[in-house]
Amino acid sequence: MKTINETIEKVYGNYPEKVLQFGEGNFLRAFVDWMIDKANRDGVYQGSIVLCQPIAQGLKDMINAQDGVYTLAMRGAENGKPVENIEVITSVSRCINPYEDYDALLELARSKDLEVVVSNTTEAGIAYHAGDRLTDRPPVSFPAKVTAFLYERYRAFGGDMDRGLLFLPVELIDNNGAELKRIILQYADEWDLGDDFVRWVNEANEFTSTLVDRIVTGYPRDEISYFEEKLGYKDNIIDTSELFNLWVIEGDQKWADRLPVHKTDANVIWTDDVKPYKKRKVRILNGAHTSTVLAAYLAGYDIVGDFMKDDTVRTFMNDVIYKEVIPTLDLPKEELESFAAAVNDRFANPYIKHKLLDIALNSCSKFNARCLPSLLGYAETKGELPKCLTFSLAAFIKFYQGRMENGVYTGTRKDGTQYQIRDDEAVLNFFAEIWKNGDADAVAEAVLSNTDFWSGRDLTEVAGLKDAVAGYLKEMETKGTKEIMAELI
Repeated sequence: MKTINETIEKVYGNYPEKVLQFGEGNFLRAFVDWMIDKANRDGVYQGSIVLCQPIAQGLKDMINAQDGVYTLAMRGAENGKPVENIEVITSVSRCINPYEDYDALLELARSKDLEVVVSNTTEAGIAYHAGDRLTDRPPVSFPAKVTAFLYERYRAFGGDMDRGLLFLPVELIDNNGAELKRIILQYADEWDLGDDFVRWVNEANEFTSTLVDRIVTGYPRDEISYFEEKLGYKDNIIDTSELFNLWVIEGDQKWADRLPVHKTDANVIWTDDVKPYKKRKVRILNGAHTSTVLAAYLAGYDIVGDFMKDDTVRTFMNDVIYKEVIPTLDLPKEELESFAAAVNDRFANPYIKHKLLDIALNSCSKFNARCLPSLLGYAETKGELPKCLTFSLAAFIKFYQGRMENGVYTGTRKDGTQYQIRDDEAVLNFFAEIWKNGDADAVAEAVLSNTDFWSGRDLTEVAGLKDAVAGYLKEMETKGTKEIMAELI
């Protein structure tokens, strides 16, 4: 069978190399590179992407063997029906490994075509590393590499203010652009690169903070025969993802046309404040997960897609979203409800088998971050407790009922299935101790008054919450979880 680059013409990868991308993995190739390819295809952009491995081991050889060309299969559900969209991405020019050829990276720093830097170096990537030096080839940390890269560019163009770059980091940390810039300036000071360079970094470059949202399932190892038969060629770096995507970019609008992906239908938003969109994602998408999956697991389900087929559980989740979460958010109601509708399609995706026990990892901190603000916001606004979120809190506590043996904390649901409860050691030890007694009132009192769980707040001070949670815990001793959910909707 022929390879993809023997079959498919490389259409856009021969455009000027305008984008440098630190990260050649599945996510960026299914997210940013797909968007750039779409912009090229729609005629609103003419630029190719140079991929750069952020670590010594990576996909450089495999990518270059295919001349940068690869397949992206985007799959999901629309209006309850499975959908599979397949596109070939041809906008990658090449991939470099700075650990093998550092000069190739520095050569890009001197390029007149370069305008944009994208990165995804994992959450730990945007971090300071003591001991990095300008003379290292390359420095260890990603911010140190960027500092050296920018200094090379600054010198090559004599500090020309028109040769600055647009930075679009997608690492999953708060204020990712601002944090990258902060560490770059720290290295600039430590390396004594001078006030003029610092001024150029500050004034000639734009460091945006971004929010990304797309589930990327990567290389479909178990379905390669299916794809090869369907496509008629061999692709060693084929990528897969869900249909949904969102990129919110917080930055000066004057930089937007440097990478005009927002001019396509790729769902890219430029804004002066990313926080409302992050809150929307955390409260609706992540909140729907955390508020529903523990109760759904106790009701006998193991996979998200399966509980979405159950009218009771799905309606409970939507009552949480539409009736209890959305009223606490600031964005336009129509926009929030559109996002919520997309959540339903994403959870019902037949191509993704998302295990509830995987989502349940570290649910204590997740409930605090994702669900509690909605619960408290609703109570404050409406003057009463939200029924479904309050039950979700009780279901979380019930899910954490177990016994500790040899350092493993194990729970048992009503059908006899045993499951491992995974969280921080201190959290597990706390629940193991309070559930020894098993008295619902005492358990509710202990959990809600544990200020370490709730960012310093004592939840027993929330009117009626302790009694409501204790009441649900008592009900779950005699009733099925699904039966209680049916009564709430």
